[in-house]
Amino acid sequence: MAGAGCGLVALGPGDDFRYLCGWSPLADERLCLLLVTADRHAVVTPRLNLEALRQTVGAPVFAYGDADDPASALLDALAFLGGPRECVAVSDDLRADHLLLLQKHLPHSRWRAASTLLAPLRARKDPSEVEALRRAARVADEGVQAALRACRVGASEVEVAEAARAAMAASGAEQVPFVLVASGPNTALPHHTPGGRRLQPGEPVLVDLGARVDGYCSDVTRMGFLGEPTRRFLEVWEVVDRALRAALAAVRPGVPASEVDRAARQVIEAGGYGAQFVHRTGHGLGLSVHEPPSLHTDNPEVLEVGMAFTVEPGVYLPGEFGIRLEEAVVLGPSGPEVLSHLPREVAILGATS
Repeated sequence: MAGAGCGLVALGPGDDFRYLCGWSPLADERLCLLLVTADRHAVVTPRLNLEALRQTVGAPVFAYGDADDPASALLDALAFLGGPRECVAVSDDLRADHLLLLQKHLPHSRWRAASTLLAPLRARKDPSEVEALRRAARVADEGVQAALRACRVGASEVEVAEAARAAMAASGAEQVPFVLVASGPNTALPHHTPGGRRLQPGEPVLVDLGARVDGYCSDVTRMGFLGEPTRRFLEVWEVVDRALRAALAAVRPGVPASEVDRAARQVIEAGGYGAQFVHRTGHGLGLSVHEPPSLHTDNPEVLEVGMAFTVEPGVYLPGEFGIRLEEAVVLGPSGPEVLSHLPREVAILGATS
């Protein structure tokens, strides 16, 4: 904060709030803010959060009732905190009405995204965070295995996704942020939402999912095929697998994020599918499913020990099929630790119901 000339940080419920406090309230229309200055902090909250905050955060609390104007509690908290407020950093995902209320009562402040302060802290995981990521990865592995077991001719994408969700819940997930199951031509849609389409013989299935354990997220993608994979499918799969291995080989402390993206992209371009690799190679992983660093072609950010991120090249052929393979890694002194223990080979799935 001092280096950025920022006198006040205001965080709404979410992952930044949880990073600093170890707990985050439910995000709804009620104003709830963690306010941090150079030497003090306080929370503005509806009364329904009061006891939970006292047990978890231990900060001075300025509470209001549902029938009260939250501006009064906010003004009391700001008076308690004191200090300069020429620059205020706010949560990137703070509700617009809550930001407008802050701006109304701090009319002379400049505003910036709190991620500019918190992202560098959150990007470097400590040993306890790494262990939480490992636990989350183990739960995600259970989800992928359950999804692949549920893949049979006639099953719907939604049914397969629900099998994965149930397995992760049974394995200790406190939350399942996402389960993406795509079949046949839907595998060419990178962020396909599972629907009622039923699996058919002779087609691929893509499973991309993550679990939240102790606040931290996992993310892994594997491919299956209903019956014997076609030669064309295997040819493209080999290109994507080589791209993933090339990217993992490029992951080292001190390497720019762009070099990891470039390593994967060069392999896919050499295979003739450069135009069909339509997204970055990876993203940071932690309390949020997507957080810095971003592994894209123009990102000069240097990778550091303790960073956690995905490596997930893909090739997407609209109307035909798509292939993505994804590993989540934590960067150690000598290279990446791959968190999943699943094999990456194409899973051959039962072709009959």
